[in-house]
Amino acid sequence: MAATITNADTSYHNTLKNLIEYPETGILSKVFVKDAHSQQNLFCLAAGTTLEEHTSSKNATVMVMEGEGKLTLNGEVIKLTQGVVVYMPAHAPHALEATTNLAFWLILSAVETQGKSIEN
Repeated sequence: MAATITNADTSYHNTLKNLIEYPETGILSKVFVKDAHSQQNLFCLAAGTTLEEHTSSKNATVMVMEGEGKLTLNGEVIKLTQGVVVYMPAHAPHALEATTNLAFWLILSAVETQGKSIEN
């Protein structure tokens, strides 16, 4: 289970240096903030960690903070390095591999149809 850093009704500030921490193996996930329409997470993956192909019911934006890896999105391999930003529409198949310790910010947002938000 991921720890929540703050809630949508509270202001908060910190530095990424203070938030990023790597597990010995696997993934450490921190929910930065969550509300009815979006969620922001910090993911820290140990080198060698993989996420098998999956999909999400929400739109997703990945912003790489540090480290290296590769994201396979709709069959295209994208090299992940510091500063890379990737947008993934809902239901797009994707997989991830951390070649070094890898930290990224993940923003999940509700899908809108005809101006209305769809929550899944």
